[in-house]
Amino acid sequence: MGMRREARERAVQFLFQYDLNPPEDLERALEQFWQSQRAAAIAEEKGSARWGEQSELPPVTTDETAVRLFAEPLIRGTLERRGELDAQIMRYAKNWSLHRMAVVDRNVLRLAIYEMFHREDIPPVVSINEAVDIAKKFSTEESGRFVNGILDKIKNDLLRPARIVKS
Repeated sequence: MGMRREARERAVQFLFQYDLNPPEDLERALEQFWQSQRAAAIAEEKGSARWGEQSELPPVTTDETAVRLFAEPLIRGTLERRGELDAQIMRYAKNWSLHRMAVVDRNVLRLAIYEMFHREDIPPVVSINEAVDIAKKFSTEESGRFVNGILDKIKNDLLRPARIVKS
């Protein structure tokens, strides 16, 4: 899996947690999230669910740093603009309220819409493709179609080319 895909998946996981249980301290919640992600990944590699209890975690790798450096601005930007993103979702999601949507789908949409409107270094079609794949992986096959339908409508109203990075 590519670094950016992994970063987006982690971002969706954090946004999911945040949506269900908003922390009082975002900085602390992010730090705890990244530590738990490292411990879980190391435990999976070592085949031990209790890795952190036996010894200290090894130093952070370059790949882990790259994932975090890409994911954290996405998380922060999505949270900062959550009201605006939710308004976009509601504009295009006919006959759906935010609370009726699956929590995963809602947060995949928020992240992708954030990228489409606020990350000109990412072509909108890339954001859409990534969102559809992440929705399929963490939610359902139907979620992929649902997410694609909403994001495709939004893409048609963008004021920039869908396949080009704006420099």
